Amino acid sequence: MSAVTIIQMADRVSALLEERLSVRGRTLGDKVRKAGRRLPRKVREAASYLAKAAEMAQNPKLLVRVDESDVAAAYDICLRHLGGVSPGERRKSAILNAAASAAFGLLVVLVLVIGVIYWRGPV
Repeated sequence: MSAVTIIQMADRVSALLEERLSVRGRTLGDKVRKAGRRLPRKVREAASYLAKAAEMAQNPKLLVRVDESDVAAAYDICLRHLGGVSPGERRKSAILNAAASAAFGLLVVLVLVIGVIYWRGPV
């Protein structure tokens, strides 16, 4: 596997992170750090390995130390996860989660108010 191929793989994963998760950064490593918990641990580790391999690929002496099968496996893990992420679906689920949280809060407050009124005796 050539250095150009590894760098292209890292660039593709970087572009998917920006497109699907709206993560900004200069390098793939920066984007992975900013994505944080939005990525599962396995995907985060694979993307970090891919970023490290891309940095090593720029130096011909370090390129020899890069394991091609590990790079291919990390690339596949990242593509498999990021391919299934939809920006619209993420936005919709975030809105639904916020609405459900607010509704639950209102329900708790209503139950507490009714409980206090009942406890004080007018009802």
